[in-house]
Amino acid sequence: MKKIMAMLLLFSLSLTSAACGNGAKSSIPDGTFEGTGNGRGGEIKVSLTMKDQKVSDIEVLENQESEGLSEAMNILKEEIIATNNLDVDIVSGATLTSVGFRLAVQDAFSKTGADKSLLVKKEKPAPEKREEKYDADVIVIGAGGAGLTAAITAAENGMNVIVLEKMPMAGGNTLISGGEYAAPENWVQEKEALEDSADLFYGDIMKGGDEESDPALARILADKALDGAKWLRDEVGMIFEDYMLFFGGHSVERSLVPKNATGYEMIHKLTEKLKETGSPLHLETKATELIMDENGRVTGVKAEYHGQVIEYTAKKGVIMASGGFGYNKEMRAQYNEEMGEGYLSTNSVGSMGDGLVMAEKIGASLVDMSFIQAYPTCDTQSGALLYVGDVRMEGRSILVNKEGKRFVEELERRDVISKAVLQQTGSVSYMFWDASAMEDSGMDVKHAAEYNGLIARKQLVKADTLEEAAAFFEIDAEELKKTVENYNQYAKDGKDLEFNKRGKLVPFGEGPYYIMVSKPAIHHTMGGIKINTEAQVVSTEGKVIEGLFAAGEVVGDIHGTNRLGSNAIADITVFGRIAGESISK
Repeated sequence: MKKIMAMLLLFSLSLTSAACGNGAKSSIPDGTFEGTGNGRGGEIKVSLTMKDQKVSDIEVLENQESEGLSEAMNILKEEIIATNNLDVDIVSGATLTSVGFRLAVQDAFSKTGADKSLLVKKEKPAPEKREEKYDADVIVIGAGGAGLTAAITAAENGMNVIVLEKMPMAGGNTLISGGEYAAPENWVQEKEALEDSADLFYGDIMKGGDEESDPALARILADKALDGAKWLRDEVGMIFEDYMLFFGGHSVERSLVPKNATGYEMIHKLTEKLKETGSPLHLETKATELIMDENGRVTGVKAEYHGQVIEYTAKKGVIMASGGFGYNKEMRAQYNEEMGEGYLSTNSVGSMGDGLVMAEKIGASLVDMSFIQAYPTCDTQSGALLYVGDVRMEGRSILVNKEGKRFVEELERRDVISKAVLQQTGSVSYMFWDASAMEDSGMDVKHAAEYNGLIARKQLVKADTLEEAAAFFEIDAEELKKTVENYNQYAKDGKDLEFNKRGKLVPFGEGPYYIMVSKPAIHHTMGGIKINTEAQVVSTEGKVIEGLFAAGEVVGDIHGTNRLGSNAIADITVFGRIAGESISK
C-alpha cells in the first residue's frame, strides 16, 4: 500500500510539474500583448497591458469600425479596466463592434499564457449618484438628431435645457444612418445648374407617401429643408461632400451627402454644439412617464437611471424626440401584421416606441401607425443598412435576381423595391456594378470598413469576370450577361425600355465586377404622435396638449405611407428646430 501511495504521489507531482511547465501559468506576467478579433467592419487589433495581475491599459491599434460605433470600444475599455474582467457586457446598439473588441482583448490576454481565472475581478463601480430632482426650462427626451437639434435651438433662445437619453451613447438612428439630407435649390445643385424647387420637393413628398401626408406638415418640410441644411453647415459646422445622391422617388438629384457619408458627422457636430450651450446630456436615463399638472399641462418627466427614480421638472415644457418603434417586433406586429417577426431591422436597439406609449397614455393622438417601411438593400445576416449599396443611388448599378434578370426599377420607392425583392428566389436581390462605378463612387474607400467586412462574410464578391462573379452566388451567368447587354443598349439609346429607370443611364464596362447580396429590413416607422405646424402635440380630441412638443421619427403624418430616402434627416432638422423655437416662446 505504501508503494502504491508513493507511486500515486509521484505521478501526481509529475502531472503538476507538466502542467506548470507546459500549460497555463500560475500568475499573470507583466507586459504588453497584442490580439485581434472581428467586428462589424473587419479586424480589430488591440494591445493589452498587464501589471500586478491587473489590466492597466488597452489600446486600439487598428480597426475598421465606423466612427460612431467605435465609441463603444472606449466604453468597454473603461469597464474592463475598472472591473479587471474581460467578459463585460456588450454596449447596446453596437453589438458586432463590442463582440469584436472583446475577442481582440481576450486573444491578447491568451498570449500571457495565464488562465482568465487568475484575474481577480473587482466590483463594477457604482454609477454616479444623481439628484432626486432636476429643474429646467425644457426637458428633451432623446439625443438623436431631432432631440439634439431641438435642445440646441431652445438653449440658443435662452432656455435652460436638459437632454435625456436611455442609451449609453447619443445618436439613435441618425448615428447609424447614411446622413444624407434632401434639400431643394441647394448649393451643389446651384453649382451643377440643376433646376429644383420647394414646390417640386413638396410634390415628391406627397406622391411618395401616396398623398397620405398632412399637407401642412409636408409643406413646411419642403419650404424649410434648405434653411435647415444651411443651419447645419453654417451654425453647427457640419461638413457636406461636394456631390449629391439620387434617392428613389425624387424627381431630381437633391440629396446632400455628409462627410464620410454617415450620420456620425451630424451627431458628432450636434453633440459638440450642445456642449457649447452648456446643456447637460444625461445618458443611460430612460424617461418612463410624463408629468401633468391639474390643468392638463405637461410639466416634467419621470425617469430611471440605474434603478434610481428621478423627477425632471420643465417650466416651459417637454420635447418628445425618442424615435420610432422599428426595433420593436411586437409593436410592429400590433399595427401591421406583415411587418412583425419576419423582418430584421436597420434600427438602433433603442427604437422601441417608448415615447409613443408615454404620449398615448396622457391622451396624445397617434396617426399612421400601420405605415412601416422596409429598406430594400440591407445586410442579410444582421439587417444593418448597407452604405456600400449607395452606388445604386448614383445610378451606377442594377438589381437582379437568382435568375440573372432585373425585376424592378432601381430608383423606385423603397417600399416598391422591397416588395419586389421579397417575390424573388430566396427573397433577396443581387446588386451588380462594374469597376468604373466603383471608382467613381468610391464606396470601397468611403466605406472601407463595411466593404471589407462584407467581403470577409461572403456577402459581396469582387471578380475579374462577370461569369466568375455570378458563379460566386450561383446566379445564372448567361441570363446576367444578356441583362447587362440589354442595359448597355438602353444606356446607348438613352431610355430603359424595361423599367424606365430615371436619371442618366451609364453603360457597364470592363471588370472587375461586383455583386452584393441583400434583403429588405425594417427601416422607418412613418406613424407616430400627431403634431400641428408648431410641433405641439395634439390630443385624441383634436386639442393641443400644452407643454408637450414632438419632433423626429416619433411624429406621424409627415411622410404618409412611405418616406423618401434622405427626407428623414431634413425632417428631424426642420421640426427639431421648430420644436425648439416653439417651446421657447
